[in-house]
Amino acid sequence: MNSNKTAILLINVGTPDAPTKKAVRRYLTQFLNDKRVIDLPWILRKFLVNCIIIPFRTPKSTKLYEQLWTENGSPLTHYSNLLLKKLQNRLGVEQKVFFAMRYQNPSIKKALLEIKTEGFNKVTVIPLYPQYATSTTLTSIEEVIRISKKIRLKSELIFRDQFFEHPKFINAVIAQSKKFDLSTYDHILFSYHGLPINQVEDTHPGISCHDMNCTQEYGDQNALCYHAACYETTRLLKTKLNLTEEQYTVCFQSRFAKKWLSPFTDEVIIDLAQKGKKRILVFCPAFVADCLETTIEISYEYDELFKENGGEKLDLVPSLNDSEQWVDALESLIDETSEE
Repeated sequence: MNSNKTAILLINVGTPDAPTKKAVRRYLTQFLNDKRVIDLPWILRKFLVNCIIIPFRTPKSTKLYEQLWTENGSPLTHYSNLLLKKLQNRLGVEQKVFFAMRYQNPSIKKALLEIKTEGFNKVTVIPLYPQYATSTTLTSIEEVIRISKKIRLKSELIFRDQFFEHPKFINAVIAQSKKFDLSTYDHILFSYHGLPINQVEDTHPGISCHDMNCTQEYGDQNALCYHAACYETTRLLKTKLNLTEEQYTVCFQSRFAKKWLSPFTDEVIIDLAQKGKKRILVFCPAFVADCLETTIEISYEYDELFKENGGEKLDLVPSLNDSEQWVDALESLIDETSEE
């Protein structure tokens, strides 16, 4: 029994178990049927997702995952496992680290059952999304609570909702950028995962991000606004990097529709190339581990798009993955969250 010890549960979005149509379909089915991901009425969501989106998207997504896969499997799973081992070594025997995916494996249910079996009296839950969003952070927290009730877990649950503002997280991102000479690039992009505008503005109902001035101000009034958090993340990073306003652009990738957060990364990249920019460097501060959106979308698809329109070189700053600075940041986050 570990009644005097704390369990640490880290959660990320997820990945298929294999780059096969069957595995990808299973992953997309669980992911896209989540009401927090596609917030439509139940019947409409079920029809749209299961009858239209999944049948058409599975073949294309499978090809992308085949391109992403390495000899170590999914990069997201691989780096998560490495991170878990490093963090466990750092924390020692008084805290035990568990890792789960919101969708697919290793599952949240499996992790919580192990925690229950080992008898921890406290569980510190850290969804690994720097900026809060209902479709990532909230759905992960809700799933932990739902399963905890279902299996009658008696442990105290403590949650961290976001951490983009933590100095050690910012320092970890900066450390990854040290692999590049920023002075050799014509422009810097801070590309974040896109979200539907209405989903973002639900965090400050009745007031638009424009009226809230989310691109310029961050505070208590928009503390859980993903849009505002992305711009604040950028301000923290650009200050450390000594960038002027003209040297960088904030943009949003992976959009599904026009009414998503903009400017869109692909359109920004085309515009920069057509204006004569030859070398650009891309940060992805919404992702803590390299995945489909970074390795394939940015490094391959957007690099090709940039070159097709006159650019010469697009480089991607690697995600935090299992870097020592990221382990430092997580250790601090765990200590601070556990003490709340």
